[in-house]
Amino acid sequence: MCKIIDIVKEKMPLWLLTGILSIFTLLAYNIPFFNYVSKNLDGGFNAVWVISTLVVIMLAANYFFYYLILYAGRIVGKVLLSILLILNAASFYFIHFYNVMLTAKMMGNVYNTQYSEASSFLSWGLVGYLVILGVVPAIYLILQKVDYGSIKRFFANIGIAIGVILIFILANFSNFTWIDKHSSELGSMLSPWSYIVNSVRWKIQQNKINAKEILLPEATIERNTDGHKDVCVLIIGESARRANFSLYGYERETNPKLSGDSVVSLIAESVATYTTAGVKAILDYKESEKLYEPLPNYLYRAGVDVEWRTSNWGEAPLHIEKYYKKGDMAKKYPDKDGRYDGILYEGIGETVRQSKNDKIFIAIHTYTSHGPTYSTNYPKEFEKFAPVTTQTEMSKVDHKELVNGYDNTILYTDYLIHNVIDTLKNMEGVRSCVIFISDHGESLGEGNLYMHGVPMAIAPKVQTEIPFIVRTSDPTMKIDANRKGSQYDIFHSVLRFLGIKSPIYDPQHDIFTLSGN
Repeated sequence: MCKIIDIVKEKMPLWLLTGILSIFTLLAYNIPFFNYVSKNLDGGFNAVWVISTLVVIMLAANYFFYYLILYAGRIVGKVLLSILLILNAASFYFIHFYNVMLTAKMMGNVYNTQYSEASSFLSWGLVGYLVILGVVPAIYLILQKVDYGSIKRFFANIGIAIGVILIFILANFSNFTWIDKHSSELGSMLSPWSYIVNSVRWKIQQNKINAKEILLPEATIERNTDGHKDVCVLIIGESARRANFSLYGYERETNPKLSGDSVVSLIAESVATYTTAGVKAILDYKESEKLYEPLPNYLYRAGVDVEWRTSNWGEAPLHIEKYYKKGDMAKKYPDKDGRYDGILYEGIGETVRQSKNDKIFIAIHTYTSHGPTYSTNYPKEFEKFAPVTTQTEMSKVDHKELVNGYDNTILYTDYLIHNVIDTLKNMEGVRSCVIFISDHGESLGEGNLYMHGVPMAIAPKVQTEIPFIVRTSDPTMKIDANRKGSQYDIFHSVLRFLGIKSPIYDPQHDIFTLSGN
């Protein structure tokens, strides 16, 4: 006992204490993380490389975090890290014994759990884990005297940690697609980052949900007096790049249906390379970082029958009555195949016929062309281009097989859009408009890049060049095919088509009013 007291009384260099904490964190709390990694890798040298890289990155990240907290906080830093050690022990217990995934949603459940419910998890096993893996190391940390060193040593250690993290992230860039595919699971098991990061994510999500959107000026509707219905269907594509649409000159016939549907194909570029920003631009009335009332909310408040169907995410909070996720649509149409985005398109004719409103807006937010496993996003009858890869590590698959899978998603998209057009044009008393636009494009190996998300400053064109396809049954609604389109055109063009008068209507962003005659 005296020897232990002598050890903690003797000052330990901060770099050594931080290193011990980092190694302890890796070994004590992250067994489930590495079990998951090892089970989901194919084995061989690459598996060893990925695991080794993750070990180094985790050690360096924890070292950076602990060193920063302890140097800046001193005794306060010790208290904070002691709390984290206990939380690490608790999270490890629940992940290990209950297979709990500490996602943002799960952290929300934790914060909303009542004492009576939480107390049911109390057991001697939990107490044991908390004491051995949490309280004991926390007490040691509090008691251990520390030599914090100079400010020069502080910056040197912090710099080395950051450098190691960056070097090993870049060295493992070829495995990005595997990490991206499993990011949700990996991020929910990695202590202490799982509950810290996902708590922040949950809080951000709650703030967005509770955020008060800036309401737009009141709008008025020109109601139809002849009994016909105006129907606008907006289809938001996911990762659909213009380069692979035959409507835009692609050598493969990926748009056999739409090529005969009298559509207008506009040239357009996305404002970003990720979903949230792309969808925001499509639903916003102008470019802004502020949370303005998005198009569906504005139309609904103005008196339009609005319906949102989605297999994706990323839209602003929608305050409408009819919001259906993919699972909801599958329950509504149990005899249809609910595995693919085709389920989102079911019953559009039925919806139009049953609506008592003469102004109808249906938005379909798809997932069809999202990677890395494009081959799982469409029914097998649309596998026209073969063979296709089923692997997730894009950099290691045959490029032609990757492109084949992606092109099949475009072929499937072509079929789905055509069905909407065909359904509406054959409905009596319906004046229709169908718009397809993508949130962003996609990289398929060009420049050794895959999928999307590259910062706009260096993003390749394939991640920003998107399709913008329009078909209207109204011959008076002319569109100039040479006009350059924008994601911000959607808001104002939909207002124009549905006959909605608004002070914020901008004719410069109306594809119907700047056309030639």
